[in-house]
Amino acid sequence: MWFVIFAEDHEDSLAARKQARPAHLERLKALQADGRLLVAGPCPAIAEKDPGALGFTGSVVIAEFDSLEQAQQWANDDPYWAAGVYKKATVKPFNAVLPD
Repeated sequence: MWFVIFAEDHEDSLAARKQARPAHLERLKALQADGRLLVAGPCPAIAEKDPGALGFTGSVVIAEFDSLEQAQQWANDDPYWAAGVYKKATVKPFNAVLPD
């Protein structure tokens, strides 16, 4: 089943985000290689693709896992936690309806 992971950043976490980004992307690329990634990306602090020094407010990942527990564990193991980027994450089941 698909699960949406919405993680919220601590304020002023841009430097930590940049440092941990390669390891974060490596995990996402592994999901993609397994055909289990629908979409992933950061939420900019302003309505610009590159928010500059304002950074990001969080991230969204929609990926396929066998269970809610597996999705939660995957989210909990994200390198952004160890780097102090994330302050909260919500994991919920997701039904992809469109596009079909």
